Amino acid sequence: MTDNRVTRPGRHSYNTRSSRIRAIRTPGGKLVAKTITKTTKGPKCSDCKCSLPGIKHLKKTAYTNLKKRERTVSRAYGGSACGGCVRQRIVRAFLLEEQKAVKKLLAERASSKK
Repeated sequence: MTDNRVTRPGRHSYNTRSSRIRAIRTPGGKLVAKTITKTTKGPKCSDCKCSLPGIKHLKKTAYTNLKKRERTVSRAYGGSACGGCVRQRIVRAFLLEEQKAVKKLLAERASSKK
């Protein structure tokens, strides 16, 4: 607490991790105590467990009050996987399809030779 002229809100006056305050001056000139909420680590990628860029680090319940554009990223798997992992999935799927096409072509050539 930076200023001793502020009265703490709530029942107890202990400066714990969960009840930190900041002194804010109101337009009327009063000093009031603003409760600071704890920050979280934020959402993680489902594949590589890295932090998802572009999404706020809030508590689970706080996401319900946000707009959809603040909760996700406008991309496939926007709020659950990072861009690198999504790219990897797309490339893997494309290569598997290519491999199937090549196998089919080779099988057709082998059957036409006989």
